[in-house]
Amino acid sequence: MTEPLVRRIQVCLNGGRSAADHPAVPITPAQLAVSSQDAVAAGADAIHLHPRRADGQESLAYADISAAVHAVRSACPGTPIGVTTGLWITDGDAAARLRLIRGWIDADPDGLPDYASVNLSEPGFDDLTDILHSAGVAVEAGVWSLADADRLGRSRHAQDVLRILVEVIDFPADTCEAEADAILDRLRAYALRPPVLLHGENSSAWPLIGRAGRLGLATRIGLEDALAGPDGDPVRDNADLVRVALAQLSR
Repeated sequence: MTEPLVRRIQVCLNGGRSAADHPAVPITPAQLAVSSQDAVAAGADAIHLHPRRADGQESLAYADISAAVHAVRSACPGTPIGVTTGLWITDGDAAARLRLIRGWIDADPDGLPDYASVNLSEPGFDDLTDILHSAGVAVEAGVWSLADADRLGRSRHAQDVLRILVEVIDFPADTCEAEADAILDRLRAYALRPPVLLHGENSSAWPLIGRAGRLGLATRIGLEDALAGPDGDPVRDNADLVRVALAQLSR
């Protein structure tokens, strides 16, 4: 597998969005491959995606994971690929999520992602991280709040996650930076070694890209996080968002 680093910007291709949200949201493995290739050409150095079943619904089943990963890895050799493990995919059933991801351990590693995001706000962070590590998949720790920062600080995996995703997604543009700073301060209190990637979603997406740039942190952008540019201007696709974000970071 590829060394799963993010040097500057990760592209988040689709999340739970559909073409009803934006016509360029990629769903199928072929669409994910094309969108990834364009975003990497635009400057993204890592990829985050939500694999889908044939009916377009998000999936944690190995067959669906591997189909997406194989397609994207073929299109973007050498670029690290990550997936979600969101509990909503199994309708809140943590045991079902563990069963599905435990199935990755004996699967062909060529179909596995380089890393997976695991949210501290969802139950079973440590157990799920154990399973992912057993499968050879690194873990991004998703921290959405001060409480999540404390959960990570107390976790047995606090120092061995790949990186910490500080995700400020439920705050308006005028308060999201203060919330991000509070979470970052709390994480620093635990003297955690893993690097931080800071990002927002919707109204907080662009302010936090700017904040990440000023703090020298990695960040992310894509149609999962934003459907328009910083001034509300339409964007064509994920690659367009990456180009705009890199221009913001260069200011």
